[in-house]
Amino acid sequence: MKKLGVIILNWNGIKLLKEFIPIAVSYTTGEDVDLIVADNGSTDESVEWLRSNFPQVHLLTFDRNLGFAEGYNRAIAECDYEYVTLLNSDVEVTEGWWQPILEFMETHPEAGAVQPKILSYHNREMFEYAGAAGGFLDRLGYPFCRGRLFESIEADHGQYDNVSPYITWASGACLTTRRDLYLRLGGLDPDFFAHMEEIDLCCRILNAGYRNCIVTRSTVYHVGGASLAQGNPEKTYLNFRNNLLLLHKNLPKKKGKRILFLRRLADTLAFGMFVAKGDMANAKAILRAHKDFKKMRKNYNVFPEKDILSSQPGGDSCIVWQHYVLRRKISKL
Repeated sequence: MKKLGVIILNWNGIKLLKEFIPIAVSYTTGEDVDLIVADNGSTDESVEWLRSNFPQVHLLTFDRNLGFAEGYNRAIAECDYEYVTLLNSDVEVTEGWWQPILEFMETHPEAGAVQPKILSYHNREMFEYAGAAGGFLDRLGYPFCRGRLFESIEADHGQYDNVSPYITWASGACLTTRRDLYLRLGGLDPDFFAHMEEIDLCCRILNAGYRNCIVTRSTVYHVGGASLAQGNPEKTYLNFRNNLLLLHKNLPKKKGKRILFLRRLADTLAFGMFVAKGDMANAKAILRAHKDFKKMRKNYNVFPEKDILSSQPGGDSCIVWQHYVLRRKISKL
């Protein structure tokens, strides 16, 4: 049995498959790795094209679109590997990309989730927004990355290649984890629908006593924005709502209440910024996010005892202050 299963979730994504599967097949081969496509009930020619052109790709077919989280949850439950990689269909892998990651997982038993360095497919010297050189959460729970602070994105000059591998969250664009741990923690939360579900998973990994890491010897290129573009009100809604949910779920109850109170104040400022710009669609998205969070938080009533997030790198920073007041464009981690 091979150790690593690399799983690409597909739904009517024939265009992306034709562009990225040939590269993935070329660079994801070996005695320790399999490449799997889990098809989420596609109605285009995805399945037929894969069977005709790449029979070496292991194919899982579902009878309907289960969504991103449930699609991966079912695929990982059906695949019998020690380690699994969740690989977005719009990621271009590179030669030997998976080997440093597997080696790291094998030699670091504390590693619960691992990501490679993620660069932009369109501008290959720049980090990519969704993951860059590893993700963190500040004291108010706002996500940021080495190489990306809000919309400010750095060029990769190797500046993060020799820093600590420990991060707070690994990007779902290319996330490798231990299959038994993933299943034990319940996998991705389908209630998130889209955006930040991997950060929530990584928070649960931390609370289970593991670490999240980056392996900079591995590099992939991510198109990004394949579902919703930055600035789309629906993306704003999901990011704000899901950020609140993951804080509610993954902090001790008392600490969570305090942080969420402060977040309401900070999100009010964000609301005001959108209003000042005349962007009422995104302003309303923040209001809707908070309204729906109040309804959904009732579904989560089991909380961790320890505040694991404040002890993570960047957990004592305030990136809103750093970025918008001090005009800082680099995370300093």
